[in-house]
Amino acid sequence: MDSFSTLIRTASHEQHVEAETSTFMSDLLGGRLGVDAYARYTEQLWFVYEALESGAPGLASDPVAGPFIRQELMRLPSLERDLAHLRGPDWRSGLTALPATRAYAERVADCVRDWPAGYVAHHYTRYLGDLSGGQIIRDKAEKTWGFAKKGDGVRFYVFEEIGNPAAFKRSYRELLDAVPVDDLEKQRIVTECKRAFALNTDVFRALGEEFPLSA
Repeated sequence: MDSFSTLIRTASHEQHVEAETSTFMSDLLGGRLGVDAYARYTEQLWFVYEALESGAPGLASDPVAGPFIRQELMRLPSLERDLAHLRGPDWRSGLTALPATRAYAERVADCVRDWPAGYVAHHYTRYLGDLSGGQIIRDKAEKTWGFAKKGDGVRFYVFEEIGNPAAFKRSYRELLDAVPVDDLEKQRIVTECKRAFALNTDVFRALGEEFPLSA
């Protein structure tokens, strides 16, 4: 019998690949889009993480979601420093969510409010992705737009309080394996993981429409 963390990883693999290989992400990481597209993407992340993290304190004592609320994962302060660097000190005034981003953030907020196990699905897809594939994005961004290594502009991808990402991811998967829910609820969490990836892909698609490569 596969562990729950393995089940989640394999069940959402297809959506994960689709999100990673979106045209927008390929163009961005291939250096075919300007820094403005990167900044716009970073703005969209702000809305998603604001939904994830503003609701986190209220879930800290929840038996299902509580163990996942880890201060060293929190991204909002880093995101805000990046946005100040990318958009200037007045970055908040120009901050707008694409409709796809709003739908994503609203789904996260719904889970925060009504379904802690669903919140775990979104938590997993975001933070474990940031610790893994996010490092590729950071490396490309530093090279493409000349950001200081692990500095302003890419701080979102730098987990300063996590000295050993591999060990952290291992302990995170152990938390998933120990999540105190029955098999039916585990299936619902897996389904929500797929939904999270689909919502993320919708955001990439919308960004791709906003930043088409001229033929």
